[in-house]
Amino acid sequence: MDSVRRFFDYIDGLSARELLLKTVYFIGITSAVAILCASLLMRKILSDIPSVDKLDEYTPSLTTYIYDINNQVIKEYSVEKRAILPLNKIPVDMQNAVIAMEDQNFFRHWGVSPRGIVRALLRDVLHRRSAQGGSTLTQQLSKLIFLKPEKTIGRKIKEMVLALQIERNFSKPEILALYLNQIYFGNGVYGVQSAARLYFGKDVSEMTLGECALLTGLIPSPERYSPFSSQERAAQRRHLVLQRMVAEKYVTSAEAQAAEAEKIPTERSTLLSSHAAYFVESIRQQLEPKYGVSQFWKGGLKIYTTLDLSMQIPAEDVMEKYLAKYDQDAAKDRAVPAADADKDNSSETAASSATLQGAFVILDTKTGAVKAMVGGRNYETSKFNRVTQAARQAGSTFKPMVWMSALMNGYTPASIIEDSPMAYYYDGKDWRLLEGATDQYAIDLAIQPFVGNKDFKIWVPNDFDGKTQGRITLRRGLEMSRNLASIYLVTRVGPTLVADVAHRAGIKRNLEAVPSIGLGTSLVNPLEMASAFSTFANGGIHVAPFSVLKVTDNQGRVLEEAVPEESESFSPQLSYVLVNMMKGVVQRGTGVYASRLKRPIAGKTGTSQDSKDMWFIGMTPDLTAAAWMGYDDFLSLPMKDWTGGGTVLPWWTEIMETVLKDQPVRDFPVPEGVVFVTIDQETGKLALPTCKKKILESFIKGTEPKEFCDAQH
Repeated sequence: MDSVRRFFDYIDGLSARELLLKTVYFIGITSAVAILCASLLMRKILSDIPSVDKLDEYTPSLTTYIYDINNQVIKEYSVEKRAILPLNKIPVDMQNAVIAMEDQNFFRHWGVSPRGIVRALLRDVLHRRSAQGGSTLTQQLSKLIFLKPEKTIGRKIKEMVLALQIERNFSKPEILALYLNQIYFGNGVYGVQSAARLYFGKDVSEMTLGECALLTGLIPSPERYSPFSSQERAAQRRHLVLQRMVAEKYVTSAEAQAAEAEKIPTERSTLLSSHAAYFVESIRQQLEPKYGVSQFWKGGLKIYTTLDLSMQIPAEDVMEKYLAKYDQDAAKDRAVPAADADKDNSSETAASSATLQGAFVILDTKTGAVKAMVGGRNYETSKFNRVTQAARQAGSTFKPMVWMSALMNGYTPASIIEDSPMAYYYDGKDWRLLEGATDQYAIDLAIQPFVGNKDFKIWVPNDFDGKTQGRITLRRGLEMSRNLASIYLVTRVGPTLVADVAHRAGIKRNLEAVPSIGLGTSLVNPLEMASAFSTFANGGIHVAPFSVLKVTDNQGRVLEEAVPEESESFSPQLSYVLVNMMKGVVQRGTGVYASRLKRPIAGKTGTSQDSKDMWFIGMTPDLTAAAWMGYDDFLSLPMKDWTGGGTVLPWWTEIMETVLKDQPVRDFPVPEGVVFVTIDQETGKLALPTCKKKILESFIKGTEPKEFCDAQH
């Protein structure tokens, strides 16, 4: 109290002039301190403000698209789903709707709206909240691109300064285009193009007035106003936008009324394909390491692939239909009889719970392009791609490698080979044929002394039906898929040559050069097998399978383009003779079910040891398709009479019926140096009128038979 009293006494003692001077001095000092503090504060706020010069180089996180051969989008990869469009690709209704709702004075202000700022500040004071609202489109753009989503006075100042700089450096149309490509519309999508695809299943250029209004209504709170969360709120927001557009004279009342009658979407668009999951994942695995994670997921790449959805979709649907039925049949077949219910059947119970799997792939015979790829039944439950990652026994589908080896060693389709009992023993280094053991009695007699001897291994191969055919032609052995005939040929030409032929045809992995190689005991995958078969169908020219045609960046610059890799593996003449025999598999042999396609088809069925794998691989001059089915845990298929020809071939045929319906019917071209001669099917010699079973057979010129049939039919 004494100090206060002394202060007033001091003032009373001053003259009016002295008091005025003191007051001015005090105000000056206070103002200087205030200005200094404000300057320091502004300097701190603006010290880290980014330069708008970077806006010219600004590239937001873009969506990478994967397309099929017909430019249909198969898959999107993105962190933020977004596509960048120029303003002239965005409907005027969309532009006007945004301006009417978000910034009516957009084309008149210079970046900030003083009236809007004052109005927002008053609202904030009244509601005791931090600074918000009152932003122009330019301010919103500066916030979206440069600033953090915090609600502070400091950020608001930065926003305004940046808006002024943006307006000084960019035109209004440029700013509007940036805004429309940048704004968030909910559900992970940014920009009007991605929003149009998500909400309406169309490009933004195709949007109606009502759709433009609906999208604009989402901007303040996309999740709250989304039609997927509330149809009523979405309709109210659309109505508000249309009324604002009428008020701003962008549309008439009649146009707004018609727009309000449009339906509101109830669920996300299915425009993007949900097919080919295994294929697109193989594309990601191929390209992500090459371009880097950031470029692949954010760079807006356009990846044009070889896949044809018109082939892919029926392949997926038909395979699933058949395998689901086989699962039901297998469950019935494994059912334990009531009389044996008290026995230990744990293994059967485990087997009955297994799900049958399948794989299917189509290659362009001439180029190696992957046209369809089904890596399994459900990508969500199993991401293992059985087309490219499986390692399964090929079974009898491997026999064409043996038959090509035989043709290379001078055999012809009319050559006589043995389909007779045989036995092998292992001498510690190699498998050797038991000489003289040419019938079951001789085999039993030869191996009797070694039964139970763990150091002496015996292998007695047999056929599916347990029978032998004796002396048959090379063609007949392939058509009927005779195991013993295949082993006979391997013994004559050598397993090393068979492995070499397989590698030249397109098999990549190592193959064990043993007598059983002719039975398909080595491990392969469906893509390798399809590639090998297409080599034969392509006149001996091997083309490496590929799936990417072209990759471009977000500016349309080509980053890579496919160049088919070709190599001559076999002569056209040898390849044609083999393919002509494989046509017989479909015409008369184990693959006869496929003959209902009523066009030239060459192919081969296959069943591996213990019926763990079922195959069919078929080809036309244009397409090669491989189908496989089995259990991932290598269980045997339960039905005793299940074979590749009876299980896989029906769904392979149904798929190809759809795939080939618009394809021209063409036969395999006959190269120069191939001649045709009518022979007797049993003896392989030139046919006489008395021969009952004749066939027009192909031969490399000079190898055709010269003797006439001497058999008594």
